[in-house]
Amino acid sequence: MKSLVIIPARGGSKGIPHKNIKSLNGKPLIHYTIDVARQIVDDEDICVSTDDKEIVQCVEDYGLRVPFIRPAELATDTAGTYEVLLHALDYYEKQGKRYDNVILLQNTSPFRTAGHVREALKLYTSSIDMVVSVKKTSSNPYYNCFEEDSQGFLHISKGEGLYTRRQDVPKVYEYNGAIYVINPESLKKMPLGKFTRRIKYVMDDLHSVDLDNMIDWKLAELIITEDLL
Repeated sequence: MKSLVIIPARGGSKGIPHKNIKSLNGKPLIHYTIDVARQIVDDEDICVSTDDKEIVQCVEDYGLRVPFIRPAELATDTAGTYEVLLHALDYYEKQGKRYDNVILLQNTSPFRTAGHVREALKLYTSSIDMVVSVKKTSSNPYYNCFEEDSQGFLHISKGEGLYTRRQDVPKVYEYNGAIYVINPESLKKMPLGKFTRRIKYVMDDLHSVDLDNMIDWKLAELIITEDLL
């Protein structure tokens, strides 16, 4: 199978300023994702989609060519990943390149490995929309997630009265943001959130760390310094 790896890297970042090129353990964050991508595909099949000249410089200093500057309308706070993926896929298809799948790798998952991506790829077939990485959620709508009724009283979100022990409730997962292996034909038809033929790839909590704010960043630093992986 031929894969196109897309690495979104917008310049603006509020939770962690200059996140994509911020140094984590002496290495720009985006380099962690590039290192993984290079173990999966050739450089010509890696697309860093960015609007930021500093990110372009950081990536090209690492020996990877940035194929285009992302259009301004795809670099706003309201621009979605879906449109960014479509734009990148269209860019390559107009050059006559066709891919069996699109691998979305976000820079906020520095502990995702090439081994994880390869395992997720093994689950992919053209008959599904997407393989997506998940982790077991610590909160479960059948057990400890509650909703408020019209009177302000809390009620269990799902299956009220059916379960009294955590070990009996259905397993629930959450996306960890690390890996998306996407069917290009499905992508052209609908956003990722509308996919119905999704298969999970389960990762542990440490490798699932997702950098959204400075608390997450400090946790990542601690994991590295304490050699917890």
